[in-house]
Amino acid sequence: MGVFFRTVFAVGSVLALVACGGGRAALPRQVSGPFGTTFPMGAAEAGPSSIVTGSDGALWFTAFDGNAVGKITTGGTIAAFALPTPTSGPGFIAAGPDGALWFTELDGDRIGRLTTGGTLTEYSLRSGSEPLGITLGPDGALWFSEQTTESIGRITTAGAITEFPLPNNQGNPSAIVAGPDHALWFTEEGTSSIGRITTAGAVTEYPVPTANSVPSSIAVGSDGALWFTENTGVRIGRITTSGTITEYALPNANGYPSGIAGGPDGALWFIEQGQIGRITTAGSITSYPVAKASTGSINGIVTGPDQALWFTERLGNSIGRLAP
Repeated sequence: MGVFFRTVFAVGSVLALVACGGGRAALPRQVSGPFGTTFPMGAAEAGPSSIVTGSDGALWFTAFDGNAVGKITTGGTIAAFALPTPTSGPGFIAAGPDGALWFTELDGDRIGRLTTGGTLTEYSLRSGSEPLGITLGPDGALWFSEQTTESIGRITTAGAITEFPLPNNQGNPSAIVAGPDHALWFTEEGTSSIGRITTAGAVTEYPVPTANSVPSSIAVGSDGALWFTENTGVRIGRITTSGTITEYALPNANGYPSGIAGGPDGALWFIEQGQIGRITTAGSITSYPVAKASTGSINGIVTGPDQALWFTERLGNSIGRLAP
């Protein structure tokens, strides 16, 4: 475990964005799974990826292929806010303590901030940083992963940036979440490890027992543990705040799980190839087929303000809603 100190920069540029089309009603289509509705996206919202509930009660998502941030209400009305940086690669998105949406620009090497009214600010990182995951930290700042520079970053709502280099330069940090212990927990795809960083910058890394499992997404469970997906390991992992790891193999050997989120029922819900999975904190697993889901197309998942599960289908260019 090491303590790593900072550097860095940032003055943001502010731009007021206008929603493309001013908001439109989606045409929902019933899926053939056990429950759910699919909302097709247009070109402006193409490639929905990460998704989060905003302070306005709507669902906000990154549109990777449309180079935009999108919004969908629980009633299905959609709006998109095009980003000014070409091919910026909007990645993960999180709700900030200031009521705005904060997101990473993977290819643009920026952190973006978008108010619910459409005002955008972008904060530049070092060239080649490739920021990916982002989450609200226990200190009121936003914390994010930098894949190429092998760092965990921190940005205040005023735009001050700090970076903490990781001890292993092959970790490839990905998703990140605030844990119940007031630290940040993140996945390291390159070393198949789960990392923990305190708000002071002290890092601990825990190797996943299954080698080359590629842990990708991570979420806090109702049991106070951290739950994560193992993409090539085809498992769901659980790690306590003291570092004890338990793994649960998926019934579908080709499941390749990715996104994961806590559900309204106390279980963890996760993305599989072409379906949505559910695992209880006791380890019982159920899978639900989702219509229109192309192989590998389901990306993000979150519990919405209506207590339903909302998920993105990047290749299917849709957003889905499941009511457990």
